This record gives sequence, C-alpha cells and structure tokens, in this order.
Amino acid sequence: MTPSATHLVLIPTYNTGPRLLRTVREALAVWSPVWVVVDGSTDGSDAPLDALAAEQGPAALRVFRLAQNSGKGAAVLHGFAAALAENFTHALVLDADGQHPIDHIAPFMAASAARPEALVLGRPVFGPEVPLERLYGRKLSVGLVHLECLGRDIADPLFGFRVYPIKPSHDILAAIRSARRYDFDPELAVRLFWAGVPPLNLPAPCRYLAKADGGVSHFHYIRDNVRMVWLHARLLARLAVTFPRVLSARRRVRNLSLSPSAPALTTLQAEKD
Repeated sequence: MTPSATHLVLIPTYNTGPRLLRTVREALAVWSPVWVVVDGSTDGSDAPLDALAAEQGPAALRVFRLAQNSGKGAAVLHGFAAALAENFTHALVLDADGQHPIDHIAPFMAASAARPEALVLGRPVFGPEVPLERLYGRKLSVGLVHLECLGRDIADPLFGFRVYPIKPSHDILAAIRSARRYDFDPELAVRLFWAGVPPLNLPAPCRYLAKADGGVSHFHYIRDNVRMVWLHARLLARLAVTFPRVLSARRRVRNLSLSPSAPALTTLQAEKD
C-alpha cells in the first residue's frame, strides 16, 4: 500500500499483551503509516514491535515510548505533536486491544479526506458479548454530552475509533491538564465541537474480547466512573459560563455539516443523530 502523506493510524498502548502485535500487523495490512505510542508498558508487549519496525521501515511503522504510564490522552498528545512536526494533518486513533474494526480504517480515512475539517467519529454497533453494565452506563455519558453540545450531533462520546484533525486536537489537549485518561475521548470530542469542528458519525462494529481471546481492559469501575462524573461536572459548569459561545459554535457546526461539500458515502452510511 502507498503510504499516506496526510493521514496516519495512531495506536496508543499500555500493557496490552500479545494482542498488540496482532493489532499492529492487521493495521499495517490496510494502511500506512502506523505509529504506536507505548505508554509506559511494563509487560514487554511492545518488544516484538522493534523487529517489525525494522522489517517494515520507518515510512510504514514507527514506535514511540513514554517513560511512564500517563494515560491514553497523554500518549495521543505525544503522537499528535510528532505528527504535526512531520506535516501530517489527520490521525485515526485505534485501540490496541482488538475492539476496533480494522476493515473500517480505509472508509473512515476516505470520509476524513472528503471532509478534512470534520472529526470523524465511530458510532459503535455492539455485539451480544458487550457487558450490560458498560452498555447502560454509557447511555448517561451520551445524554450528558448531548446536553453539553446542545444537541445530538455527537452520536457516541466514548467510542475511541476516530479520525482527528490533528492541529485543533493537539492545540486543545495541550492547553488543558485534563483529558489524559478515561476522560480523554468524551472531553476532546466536546471541546472540538465547542471549537467549531463538525462531527461526522459513522457506524462501526465494536467487540469485547474475552481474556481467553487476548482481551485486555484497564477500566476501573469506581475510579473511572468518578473521573467521568467530575468530567461532566466541569463541562456543564463551563457550558453555563460560556453558553453564548457554545451556541454560536453549534450554529457554525450545523452550517458546516449542511454544506454542499459533505461527501456521499457509499461504503458506510453517515449518521447525524
């Protein structure tokens, strides 16, 4: 595959186990370049990537390592900064644990190329294996994000399979100290919306792998739910203070979303919930 000069796949990883190498190989089979940011892993899962990177070459695969675990948002911010330095404009962030659909990388990149100003978000289509507590718990976050954005423009704020426009995403993350761990995906989506970046929602399957199949989860039920409560408290407080600006941003987003440049997607059906 011919490497893209504008769009890359960015995979943050922390103690993902053997699944990491498989995910990276699968991504390389459909897209280049692929960048991996190892967020202070201690399980040795990133070691096989060195040989793969030597085999593929830096134009196809690069591996960055952070000295200590700082969270998904910190790993993605590191990748964004490196990508800006090499003039990339967009990054598809892909979880390393096998939940995200590799075969949707190319269609999502095509949607981003057609609408480079947009944040292309996956709207997850869950299988029967999804834990019910995760399924019902996310409904509250979805509802709160709809309130924070004054509408249903963001279909799902938690699903991390997205193509980010790098410059505005980097600038927002670099300006705040939050959005580094489990709060990363919803906070950045909301703040991009507030900044006038239009969301484009595309359906994408999501699977939860059992431990026997290499599935890994670092979600801590109490700690991360407390973090989400604090996130939405902060966002709602900021919305109350900046309501006119958010309303103005919503109008800009709607105008961009309805502009004639919106692509006619054939592989995937765009959904504006």
